[in-house]
Amino acid sequence: MKFLDQAKVYLKSGDGGPGAVAFRREKYIEFGGPDGGDGGRGGDIVIEAADGLNTLIDYRYKQHFKAQRGHHGMGGNRNGARGEDIVMRVPVGTQILDENQETVLCDLTEAGQRRVFLRGGDGGHGNAHFKTPTNRAPRKFHPGWPGQEQWVWLRLKLIADAGLLGLPNAGKSTFLAATTAAKPKIADYPFTTLAPNLGVVRAGDEEFVIADIPGLIEGAHEGHGLGDRFLGHVERSRILLHLIDGTADDVVASYRTIRNELEAYGGNLADKLEVIGLNKADALLDEEIDEKKAALEAESGAEVMVLSGATGQGVQQVLYRLLTVIKESKEDEPEVIHAPATRSMPRPPVGQKLPDEGMQWDDEAGVWVGGDDEEPLEEDDLDDDLIDDDADPQEGDLEEGDLDGEEDGEDADDEDADDEDGESDEDSDGEDAEDAEDAEDEEKHGTKPDVV
Repeated sequence: MKFLDQAKVYLKSGDGGPGAVAFRREKYIEFGGPDGGDGGRGGDIVIEAADGLNTLIDYRYKQHFKAQRGHHGMGGNRNGARGEDIVMRVPVGTQILDENQETVLCDLTEAGQRRVFLRGGDGGHGNAHFKTPTNRAPRKFHPGWPGQEQWVWLRLKLIADAGLLGLPNAGKSTFLAATTAAKPKIADYPFTTLAPNLGVVRAGDEEFVIADIPGLIEGAHEGHGLGDRFLGHVERSRILLHLIDGTADDVVASYRTIRNELEAYGGNLADKLEVIGLNKADALLDEEIDEKKAALEAESGAEVMVLSGATGQGVQQVLYRLLTVIKESKEDEPEVIHAPATRSMPRPPVGQKLPDEGMQWDDEAGVWVGGDDEEPLEEDDLDDDLIDDDADPQEGDLEEGDLDGEEDGEDADDEDADDEDGESDEDSDGEDAEDAEDAEDEEKHGTKPDVV
């Protein structure tokens, strides 16, 4: 099943049904009177957190959800039936954000949790509701109240106790496979992991959940690489495990890259507790380990743990360190950590070039704007645009008569241009009428204006 962690949907609760205008007319009953019933209430939009779901793929191909409207009232003081509700089942950890992705409208963190997100409109009153001692035969009724409608974003943020961070090929998936029963794809090329993976880690007699997300690169908050949208899946974690590839030439630069992306992303990720692990120690000499460990400790100001996910060296020590912090955090805050509203950076469609440096996303236009490598139009292209322009002449432009007057008083350079035009006319004696008209049009324009 394809993993999808965000979707934009349109929701509308049902409108209330209209009231009825009816009168009781029976034999041997002298005064029947009004007996129109009320309309039924519209259906609600209900959102439920379902256990066993881990993707929002159901909302990829259907984006509009409209609840049933209430039924109309009927004679005999019969009220209309209530409209049917729409129940949207989403994974645990799903947030409902407004259209601008700035406000969390609902956060479902427990299995079975239900929220009436949009309430259906109330039904209208029938004419029986409006009868009074002075108005005994009212023909008035209410059409019912409209339902609510709204565009919202569904954003899944997985619930895990610990999160794995690092550059591509830092060994995150290898660590997850070595400590859990999860079987992520592992290869020796960057961006092997394309979707977050969850695994249950057992440390001693206790367990906790760890999340592995795709690697980050420099500029991920601007949409480079896979972007930073998957960072939302570690926002609920209580601690971060930052793995650094020990075989990299500059481990300090690798550490700084991830820290800069966390600060640029926001979501309180930069303030979370983290354990720094120097991974792939099996491929390093003891002198290299000591040197790189000292450099990382000087940069981060924290202890750096040495491990190897492939051989298991130092893995258990890292797990017990994570478990200790998780237990302390749960004692202080036993509930699931509520993640803030974080806006995901829209990415270009598949097959298009990634945004260049200096480009920014324009929300109103819905496109990337700016950039340094935008190729300016060549002078010839601009001239062709001016010649082929069919728009009406703007104020200050020369009319056709003015152009003819100018041709009579052209200077020497312009006469040379006329001679060239004349030669071109002689060469085109045998051409069809359409080519002659094109040559005539060029002659009218005279010399081309300079491009400023």
